[in-house]
Amino acid sequence: MIDIRSFDSLGKFRNHWLNARHHFSFGSYEDPKRMGVGALRVWNDDEIAPGAGFDPHPHRDMEIITYVREGAITHRDNLGNEGRTEAGDVQVMHAGTGIIHSEYNREATPTRIFQIWLMPNKRGAKPGWGAREFPKQGSGALTLIASGEPGADALPMHADAQVFAGRLAAGATVTQALAPSRVAYLVAAKGAVTVNGVKLGTRDGAAITGETALTITAAEDAELVLVETV
Repeated sequence: MIDIRSFDSLGKFRNHWLNARHHFSFGSYEDPKRMGVGALRVWNDDEIAPGAGFDPHPHRDMEIITYVREGAITHRDNLGNEGRTEAGDVQVMHAGTGIIHSEYNREATPTRIFQIWLMPNKRGAKPGWGAREFPKQGSGALTLIASGEPGADALPMHADAQVFAGRLAAGATVTQALAPSRVAYLVAAKGAVTVNGVKLGTRDGAAITGETALTITAAEDAELVLVETV
């Protein structure tokens, strides 16, 4: 089953520096039908104004993935980690036993990110942070960018999940296998695609259950982010 969550139907939050859409219940947005998919609990589509961002605040026992769509985000935490992650790249934060961090847009233009939260597969893990560059040019495939599988060529996570991203040229098709016990959530960061024949527009989400394979065809040049989990 593929359940499309159109961009217009997502939860909303806006103030003078943040324009956010919520794929799942978050903050003041509550929808009992949108509480997450498997271990996936949060998928926020955030636009952050230049010179603004999230002041230092705490997290614990959550895996937080930030995929930068446009601009760049600068991270700093109480463990001494600091780094700038730019468009097309990804960072993963392990909140574990507790971490305090800030995320700012230090750029001259708006920064647009997906912030994805996954429930960990174990509580009380050692907190940490890491970032990694990935190829900017699409190869017609989805690239594994974060994974809970030991030894995977991706940023590690303490979650039974995998995160993929990629770009497809108009008319290109990619097939992604899913184990029968897994669920997935797919968002078109840019462009439009069909997923097993179902249309997915720009910044729409697709909650996917009961499918063993996904055939994704780009109706136009597209950028995709996919989370597969239990």
